[in-house]
Amino acid sequence: MEIAINLMGGLGLFLYGMNLMGDGLQKSAGSKLKKIIELLTSNVLMGVLVGALVTAIIQSSSATTVMVVGFVNAGIMTLPQAIGVIMGANIGTTITAQLVSLDLVGLAPVALGIGIVLFLFSKKPRTKNIAEILIGFGILFTGMDFMKIAVKPLTEFEGFTMALSTLGQNPLLGILLGFGITAIVQSSSASMGMLLAVSSTGAISLGAALPILYGENIGTCVTSLISSIGASKNARRAATMHLIFNIIGTMVFMIVLTKPITAIVTHFDPNDVSRQIANSHTLFNIINVIILLPFSKFIVKLTMKLVPEKDEEQEDQKTVKYLDERMMETPSIALSNTVKETLRMGIKAKSALVSSMEGILEKSEEKIKESFKKETIINILQKEILNFLLKLSKTSLNDESRESVDELFNIVNDIERIGDHAENIAELAESMLEKDLNLSKEGLDELVQMYNKVVETYSCALKAMENNDIDLACKVIKLEEQVDMMEKSCRQSHMRRLNDSVCTIDNGVIYLDIISNLERISDHSVNIAQRVIKSGNINIA
Repeated sequence: MEIAINLMGGLGLFLYGMNLMGDGLQKSAGSKLKKIIELLTSNVLMGVLVGALVTAIIQSSSATTVMVVGFVNAGIMTLPQAIGVIMGANIGTTITAQLVSLDLVGLAPVALGIGIVLFLFSKKPRTKNIAEILIGFGILFTGMDFMKIAVKPLTEFEGFTMALSTLGQNPLLGILLGFGITAIVQSSSASMGMLLAVSSTGAISLGAALPILYGENIGTCVTSLISSIGASKNARRAATMHLIFNIIGTMVFMIVLTKPITAIVTHFDPNDVSRQIANSHTLFNIINVIILLPFSKFIVKLTMKLVPEKDEEQEDQKTVKYLDERMMETPSIALSNTVKETLRMGIKAKSALVSSMEGILEKSEEKIKESFKKETIINILQKEILNFLLKLSKTSLNDESRESVDELFNIVNDIERIGDHAENIAELAESMLEKDLNLSKEGLDELVQMYNKVVETYSCALKAMENNDIDLACKVIKLEEQVDMMEKSCRQSHMRRLNDSVCTIDNGVIYLDIISNLERISDHSVNIAQRVIKSGNINIA
């Protein structure tokens, strides 16, 4: 019992240290991590590099593959792109194993000491991120040392050593053991840490460890498979590709490559089993990618056959396009996609405005109905984005990104209000049709001029947000001043026309309500622009 408790405690420290170090690295990467995803093209090799780099930063291949499932589910990553990232994630995760196989326990107290001092006494966010990396590093190796101490007494039990020798003689049992452990702890790095802890005592040979290692690579697929439950078919295909890739790789190594790999790693480290296992892990994943990369298209085709699309099971179009909770595994990328979704909502609000005004100008009932339908979608988007932002605010974001989340809350609400004003105009258009009211030619011309200026103002605000363009945001403020002047001019002209009996009271009420709604839209456009100026970091790059 004491051994189990110490092992669990060491594993807990190991996992916490790994997560803390990953969070620190991710915060330090910041906007750079967001830019990595833009490297994704139809080029599978680029996907491999991106997958390896992202996984090395966030210290978890499971997190990367879950993120990939999220991207595929959101429809912003294709299956050919996804398989490249999944292959790369397998390479990136070997960094952790290489680190823990080195005898760096002596550095753990130093890293903890420096990290804690920096975290407590520094006020700079960047320094605090570095402190988190150091503290995570120290806790990770402290946990690793705990696990080594915990399993050391096991070498004295004859039953334990006999069980390990049985694994060496029966590789299938080793694969099942590795699969089971990784499926339970939901981390191949953690299960590798336990394997390395046992190997450090000399209780397990490389021959017995390799099948467990292969099983761990299959077990890490469980996380992405679980995350794909209830997702789109393409998301389930992405998770299935991960499983297929690792199973095929395991079969190839078990049948053909185990002996060559054993010979290579024992040649470089003849007396250190921990290093042999870590190097085997790295070689397994790199060679696996090299062998299977040319057959990536065939893996995609096989997945399509295993998870086919049936006509009667056509999936519903989702309201949101870029959001998926699986992206929370990488908060900086999740933030980037939230900005994209907010901009998409902004474009829909603009479209609702255009439809409502066309309903007035063209006396079109169809355009009015379009505007109402778009406003319903805008309300749903507001709810979805705000819920996503609320969850995102609780993740490990750096201070700069956290400010961006706060600003996005306000921007989403501003865009929703613009949608409300578009709906108001559509209701006025509907009223005009029902009562057969017509605006005077002069009034209509003024209305069109003001409407065009408002659309220009709002379009510039969205563009300023998209490109983080402060100059364009300043232009929005000047344009809004012009809109205010046009509104005053329209009111004065209306009073003159009313006195000259050119228009009626009923027409006048609707006319004034329209220009009032247009002016409010320009006000909300300024709110968006001012937040871009204030934050200076809301961008999708």
